Amino acid sequence: MNFNIKYIAGIGLAAMLSLSGCDKDFEEVNINPNSPEIVSSSLLLPTIIRNTVNEISGQAWGTGNVVMQQTAKIQFTNGDRYNWGPESDPYNTFYNSMRDLSNVITISTASGQNNYVGIAHVLRASMYSFMSDAYGDLPYTQATNAKDGVNYPVFDTQETIYNGILEELEMANNLLGSTTEGVEGDILFDGDILRWKKYANSLRLRILMRLSDRMDPSADMEAIISNPSQYPIFTSNEDHAALQYLQDVPNQHGLYTTRSGSFDEYRLSEKMEDVLKELDDPRLYAYAQPTNDSGAGVIGTKGDYQGVPNGLADEEALAYSPSGDPAKNGSNFISRVGLLWSCSACSSLANPVGAQAILMSYSELQFILAEAKEKGYISAGTADTYYKNGIESSVSYYKSRYELIGLPQIADVLVLDDAYFANPEVAYTGSTEEKLSKIGTQKWLALFFSGMESWYDWRRTDYPEITPGPAAYINTVPVRFMYPTSVQSQNRENYLNAIGRQGPDAITTHVWWDVD
Repeated sequence: MNFNIKYIAGIGLAAMLSLSGCDKDFEEVNINPNSPEIVSSSLLLPTIIRNTVNEISGQAWGTGNVVMQQTAKIQFTNGDRYNWGPESDPYNTFYNSMRDLSNVITISTASGQNNYVGIAHVLRASMYSFMSDAYGDLPYTQATNAKDGVNYPVFDTQETIYNGILEELEMANNLLGSTTEGVEGDILFDGDILRWKKYANSLRLRILMRLSDRMDPSADMEAIISNPSQYPIFTSNEDHAALQYLQDVPNQHGLYTTRSGSFDEYRLSEKMEDVLKELDDPRLYAYAQPTNDSGAGVIGTKGDYQGVPNGLADEEALAYSPSGDPAKNGSNFISRVGLLWSCSACSSLANPVGAQAILMSYSELQFILAEAKEKGYISAGTADTYYKNGIESSVSYYKSRYELIGLPQIADVLVLDDAYFANPEVAYTGSTEEKLSKIGTQKWLALFFSGMESWYDWRRTDYPEITPGPAAYINTVPVRFMYPTSVQSQNRENYLNAIGRQGPDAITTHVWWDVD
């Protein structure tokens, strides 16, 4: 018995000594080299860019194109009928990315890598402008301060947010190129700092135009346009901000492998069909496919393309007959969207590298400058030239994309002639109001599948005219998203303060810059 007690005591003492000896190296021994606590900016950047761009691209399918009647749904049509509830994205997606962006700024500032810091501010500005245009007031100044104990951030006014965004873009322009480090992990511009500067300043022009009903943008716009060496902007389609997808994951188009049914829910809208045909616009052949019933194959005549009205109830949408003949109804008589956006299950001609995810295009910038010149915000150039550049660059962009994926039948018809610009509905003539209407309509055509920019811009300009469909739940086009339910429940006090200031949390409440 005494032996056992002494034996056990000896084992215990040895164990204590052993633990004491190991304790001094405990932290070093238990660091997992495969899970570093500090990650470099180059490792964070690809995921931030991919998540940001894919969210914006996805919103084009689900909301942007549909609410602006560029496409229409023939199944599960509640979204097309404005039966909208609280929207969790882009809110959740972007705020998740904001944490990583804050880390990029902190890490890169400490190491003096200004190029990474500048890129991070451009991405923050892109995300906040996209989110604020969707929801209105948002957490901004306290949004990423959880480590400092801010678990319930206040909602800043949209005016405060946009002032901050403009400051961030100005800061980014000054930071980019001020140091010499190469940028790795940049899947958007492949480390080309000049292109990041061009995007920053082009985005500033978009935002200044967005705010033009609340403030005079002339001084800021003129400062950018008059000094291209300090404030470079997009100068061709080669510059614009668009993510080039690859053949394989993780950088394959997120919609490419989606089941075919999801794609077939989205068809050419009757509104888009009517405008393209009225203008004899060749983008009809880029944006849509001939109907199955036409038997035309890859490309047909104008009559082989048919749209479907927006805002139909499910039963009516599935049974829609463009000809009015009840025996000729259903999806075989309605055009799918163009082959650039087709999935692998939808067509043997589908190619995952055809469609790019567009954040901002050169064509859009040209229409911004056309409007700015027409309204006297800038002195350089002519509105007519900017307007024509916007149209031509849009058409040539799609021509190049169809050439890329080996569809010359479509690429060859994507050309403009003098007759197109002589069309009274296209020619840059008439009153100021008529000219602004033409700019707005052509911009709407060019913003096909460009996130939700077409919707945001329409809310400011009211071009073109959009009429709710016959089965719409409300008799007006929505003008914002409702906040996510998680925000309503988890940050309720600040949420209530925001809607008390902004207006009801409803899809009919105008955001600050959208002067009713």
